[in-house]
Order: sequence, then structure tokens, then C-alpha cells
Amino acid sequence: MNKAIHLLPVFLIPLLTQCGGGGGGAGGNGVGGMVRIGGGFGGTSVSRSPAILNVSHWDPKEVQRSGERFSEHNLSALRRNGALALIARSAKGPELDRKFSDFLASANRQGMMLGAYHFVTMNQDPAAQADSFVTRVNSIARSRGLSGKRILMVGDFDTLSTPDRLVKFIERVHQRTGIYPVTYLENSDALRSRLSNATPAQKAVIRRTPYWLALYGPGGTERVMAGGALTPDRLCQQYNIWRGWTMWQYGGVVWENGASRAKHYDTPQWRSPRFYGNLAHPMERNVFKGNEGGLRAFWERHSIVVP
Repeated sequence: MNKAIHLLPVFLIPLLTQCGGGGGGAGGNGVGGMVRIGGGFGGTSVSRSPAILNVSHWDPKEVQRSGERFSEHNLSALRRNGALALIARSAKGPELDRKFSDFLASANRQGMMLGAYHFVTMNQDPAAQADSFVTRVNSIARSRGLSGKRILMVGDFDTLSTPDRLVKFIERVHQRTGIYPVTYLENSDALRSRLSNATPAQKAVIRRTPYWLALYGPGGTERVMAGGALTPDRLCQQYNIWRGWTMWQYGGVVWENGASRAKHYDTPQWRSPRFYGNLAHPMERNVFKGNEGGLRAFWERHSIVVP
């Protein structure tokens, strides 16, 4: 992969597929102006789509090969490999992520776009978790000299989540900030079933949040799809909420015996390398469906600016 992740020129060809289309769903709050930017699902490819990395206190994961290294204090290797944005975990329920502050400050020094996500656990009220999330992002931004910077807001939802829990979190973030956060789903058959059977009112709220999907292989997260491999567009269709997905986490890790192992979507129809660029560590990697201009417009729409 190496430097090939940098953006290349794009062609203004409209997306035609149903779930491969708009960036923000049918609610009219998406990016708009999406363009086809390469081969593969939804017009995406690793080499020609804007690259976004997400991290937590588990990062950097162990060194697994020769190559560049990074830490929460120095992200220059990520930027050299073409990453445009970094989304760092703020907390998992009440448990604060101890590296969140350093990751945001380091990404800002590299000129990267900043993002934050909160893992919404089942043991606390989701509206209360939304309050904690917004308060923490504001506090960290002010303490690390990030006032005036845009910070993308993301809710990461457990596989046991229900439509009402998503709605409570989303609506509280919107009440506090005036923006709708991005929705990242820990996919499972049960979660897809619950969300596809949500009420029209619940779907209308959830649809206002762009869908960030996680799919590391054509077998999905639990099983091989009947009648063919699971693709991002097919996964999106199963929720029966969004008209299209916006970001795709195509690469992540699985944990075995206390160590991480890279897992990534790599088929003849959509290729990706095992590692990100020349990094020595495995990474959680994402592509954005659109060009760099579309990414920046999307970021602006779903970010807060801390005064």
C-alpha cells in the first residue's frame, strides 16, 4: 500500500446504486455531491478514497513487522502514509479512554481532521452517556488548545442495542450541540433485525445520522450470507433505514490469546492490504465514499466547534 493511499484525481460520475448512494440517508442531511472515485463497492477503493483511521487506548497495537511506528504522542507516520483524519475513542460507557486527549492533540499537530467516538454501553442510560460525551469532548478540546477546531461526533452502538437507545443518544447529542452524530454499529444479525423493525419515527431520527459500517470480510461478522458474499451495500440494505453508507471500516483487528491479528476485506472485487501503508502496527482503517472535498463537507456537517 505504502504511499498509494494518497488521493488521486476523481471523476464526476454520479453514484447509481441504491444503498451505495448518498452519504447521509434519506433525511436530506447527507453530504450531497458524492462522486464515483474508483472501482469496487459504492465506487470506493483503498487507493483512491480518503483515508480515515480510528484509535483507542489499545493503540498503537503491538509491532508485527518492520516499518514505521507511531504513538499517541506522535502521529507523523500516519500522516506520511496519507491519513487525512483520526477518530479517537473518548470513552466506553463510564470508562474514560486514557489516550483520547493525547491522540486529539497529536492529530491536530499533524493537520489531520479530528473526530471523537463514544461506545454506548448497555449499563447506563444512553442520554446520560451522550451528555458525558459532549461534556468530555468540550473539556478536552479546551484543555489541549483545540478551541475553534472541528471535532466529528460519533456514537458507537453495542450489538445488544435497541432502536430506542440509539434515538435517545442521537437526540441528546443533537439537543446539546445542534448537530447529528455519525452512527457506527457493532454489527450482528439481531441488531440488524431490531433496527429494520424500528418504528417509522425511530427510523426518521436514526436516518439523520450518517452510517459508518464495519465489515472486515465477505462473510460478515457472524456468518456467510445466504446466496452470496456480504458487501457494504447489502449490509446497509439489511437495516432498511439508510439510503447509503458514508464510511466503511474495511480493516480492523481480532484478538487471539491476548494479541491482535489484522483482519481486512480483501476479495477480487475489492482489494486491501493487510497493513496500512508501511506501518509496523495493525490499524483500524476506513474509507470515505466520496472525494476529499466531500469528506470535508461531511466533517463540517457532523462536527462541533468548541468555543
